[in-house]
Amino acid sequence: MPSSLVFWSLGAVLLFWIVGAYNRLMRLRADANAAFAALDAELARQVDLVRKQLPGPEQTQPASLDGEGSFWAGLHGAAAQFAASLAAARSRPLEPAGIAALSAAQEILAMAWERAERDDAHDLAGPRLPDTVTSRRVQLALQTHVATEHFNQAVVCYNQAIGQFPALLLARLFGFKPGRGLTPRTRPVLQ
Repeated sequence: MPSSLVFWSLGAVLLFWIVGAYNRLMRLRADANAAFAALDAELARQVDLVRKQLPGPEQTQPASLDGEGSFWAGLHGAAAQFAASLAAARSRPLEPAGIAALSAAQEILAMAWERAERDDAHDLAGPRLPDTVTSRRVQLALQTHVATEHFNQAVVCYNQAIGQFPALLLARLFGFKPGRGLTPRTRPVLQ
């Protein structure tokens, strides 16, 4: 009888450990998903800034006449690509391939902004980018930087948890896969 009691006690301890470890992994995955939701909101604001605050290429004269169309087309094209990558990553925020595509699209959008600002600085007729748009972009970049760090930290915690033994066994059994953080942009310089 005493060996049966020991067996059932060990079984109960193992069961409680499994439930606790599983709940911890689920909580960490939910934390990473919640951090991505906050990041998603910040990234969507960047897309909205381009779409709602800047004239579309169709609102300007053809590029061959004044170059204005290509000026805006680059930003709008990069924002469209970024929005598509964001929508794809939204459904599975811990999927490494989706986050890698989002990082690449974010880099392309940043290069388009830098090109627009560089070209804007050499325009003799005056700046095409309103100061309010430029300052809003800097503000959004700072907010996005903070949200990116928060998401990346949540992914690191999740990845560490699924990589630790013995939780590693549960992670494999229930299909928990490591996530990937978003490549952070350098902090924008205030103008």
